[in-house]
Amino acid sequence: MTAHHTVSPRVVVIGGGYSGIYAANHLRLRSDLDITVVNPRPHFVERIRLHQFAAGTHPATVDYGSLLGSGIRLVVDTATRIDTDARRVELRSGDALDYDYLIYAVGSTGAAPASVPGAAKYAYSVAEFESAQRLRDALDALQPEVTPAPPVTVVGGGMTGVETAAELAEAGHRVTLVGGGQLVPNFSRSGRRSVVRSLHRLGVTVLESEVVTEVRPDAVVFADGAVRPSAVTVWAAGFGVPPLAAASGLRTDELGRLLTDETLTSIDDDRIVAAGDCAAPSGAPLRMCCATASQLGPQAADTVLSRLAGDVPARFHYAYGGFCISLGRRAGVLQLARRDDSAVNLYFGGRLGARIKETVCRGTVWGLRQAARRPGFAVAFKGGPRPDVADVPIDRRTGAPR
Repeated sequence: MTAHHTVSPRVVVIGGGYSGIYAANHLRLRSDLDITVVNPRPHFVERIRLHQFAAGTHPATVDYGSLLGSGIRLVVDTATRIDTDARRVELRSGDALDYDYLIYAVGSTGAAPASVPGAAKYAYSVAEFESAQRLRDALDALQPEVTPAPPVTVVGGGMTGVETAAELAEAGHRVTLVGGGQLVPNFSRSGRRSVVRSLHRLGVTVLESEVVTEVRPDAVVFADGAVRPSAVTVWAAGFGVPPLAAASGLRTDELGRLLTDETLTSIDDDRIVAAGDCAAPSGAPLRMCCATASQLGPQAADTVLSRLAGDVPARFHYAYGGFCISLGRRAGVLQLARRDDSAVNLYFGGRLGARIKETVCRGTVWGLRQAARRPGFAVAFKGGPRPDVADVPIDRRTGAPR
């Protein structure tokens, strides 16, 4: 009598951030899967706290032991290439992982533009743990007790730049925030005013419409030619995406995000599903943020589970409730928004805003732990398909909506 051995379907998740961990835990709805998460670090990074880490107010890391459900294997390594023909992920160590399905959740990185001389060489970033560590070391080397304190410049008027400027100012640094246009442009007018008031209370010099055109080791240069001293310059004016997909021959958008259809499946390979910052469904990606990751992670896993079951995957659904920003440890702003991510004229600021923001930050880790304990658990808004693109099929030859 011949014994028959059933091979468990293998799913590799590239990326151990918010989206990747949600996806891996959600896959456990099916008990027979072989699930592997590949991540370059042995610990989970709370990316939404990296500005705190740089200022010395939070460690911004969590042990994976409490975040990954039983049976999920963590491989601490970096994926360097996806061999789509062989269905294999090549790793920097020289090892490789075979897969039946792959969830692409590599996230995003900081990106200093090549058009700004010196930005990549001299400016620091808070986009990743290692870059935030370098910034923290540079700040520790300053002497803020000296009068006047060494000047610190934060370039970028988005949420990352504003949070970083506020955190560093509250830690005692003399901070100038260069907005490059309008601060937090996705906020309502009243919400923006609240943000600016809090920055002023912390002593931040706000240059909302100024533009930095060059970064030097000890200064920044503005579009009008003015030169301001800067002992430490932080670049928080943009994000990029790791080049893994493009390097593997998969089609991406201009930023490097994997092009997918509305089921989050790669337009080149239906064995590859994307989630989080690195996904561009129908060429129209959602906002890069934790709220997006927590929704797309489980939905990417659902697409894989549907395909394994022989079912047609559902188009992804999404919704937002607002934008939450910290302004040091004692103030913050919750800007409410419509489901489509457009702001409404209602916000909560001050100490209440700070408490809400801290609750949100703690809630993200709590949600990941719940998902590790209970497969299928997800913290997400009840949303729907995108009305502008949900019914538009993708041309798999060109990658564009048909």
